[in-house]
Amino acid sequence: MRCPDLKELPTPLKGKTGWPWTEESDGLPENMSDGKPWPKISIVTPSYNQGQFIEETIRSVLLQGYPNLEYVIIDGSSTDNSVEIIKEYEPWLTYWVSEPDRGQSHAINKGFERAHGEILSWLNSDDFLLPGALSHVVTAYRENPSAVAWVGGCHRIDPDWRILSTVIPRELDRDNMADWGRQGWFFQPSCFFAVQAWHKVGSLDDNLHFAFDLDLWLKLATVGDFMIIPKIISAATIHSGAKTQVQVTHMHAEIAVIQIRHGYQEIAMRRLVHWFERPSLNDEIRSALKAKVRRLARRFVFWKKRQQNRYLQGLINSEDVKSANHIESSHSSH
Repeated sequence: MRCPDLKELPTPLKGKTGWPWTEESDGLPENMSDGKPWPKISIVTPSYNQGQFIEETIRSVLLQGYPNLEYVIIDGSSTDNSVEIIKEYEPWLTYWVSEPDRGQSHAINKGFERAHGEILSWLNSDDFLLPGALSHVVTAYRENPSAVAWVGGCHRIDPDWRILSTVIPRELDRDNMADWGRQGWFFQPSCFFAVQAWHKVGSLDDNLHFAFDLDLWLKLATVGDFMIIPKIISAATIHSGAKTQVQVTHMHAEIAVIQIRHGYQEIAMRRLVHWFERPSLNDEIRSALKAKVRRLARRFVFWKKRQQNRYLQGLINSEDVKSANHIESSHSSH
């Protein structure tokens, strides 16, 4: 699908100006300079009750001026105005559906089952692409076609578009990415990956609800390299309703389980020690955190391996968490 022009899309809401309401990206020519078609890019947006943000997300994708786009929206049977907004943009969507699902990771998997692109990404319904993002992605893809992923920078913004910080990707080898937030680090909306690599490593683990992206990055890093795009290509909206803000403790528990799953037990221990010892963590939350780690761990093969199991068992069953202070004290925490 060719991206539509600004004049083809619904009229912006009153008072909405600038990108992506009254501005659009510069369009690319129909074909590349060698006469071949542009690589197809497939983007999936999972959504549930994000009517406050989703129109901005949709427009930021459709106004990229990219000549070969697939855009899929998987809505989890929203009860707000999300479906009405999606219907307004239906003529430019490859596919969309609104039906119950098992969560964000399941919705993304459903979307990629409909995708046929050479380059894949998902864009949550409270995030958006910046002007020219797909042009920067395809440039990186053509310069490094053997990479498994291409990653740009990302603005963290509040709902009023104030920039809180800018995350620049760094240290994108597997070992550094495993120490997520301290070493390897980037924001998901700015990551695009190769369809061949996706098929090699398999779909997202839909038992996960927070760290399924990290699980994917670590799997992808076993089959190829991540390349940095030297541009800011997306913005992530930080708001009180986001699950990573509401359930941040559970998010860190799931990250630790993923780290252990991929063989990074000591890194996981540091993370858990840090969170178990937070002054704001009361006994009820601490117990819930331990139960969360235990429940997730039992789903994974590593739980049966004694050498790996002992790290997690020591944290969730013993009273020796404080004795691990020497591990944490020599490392900064995120």
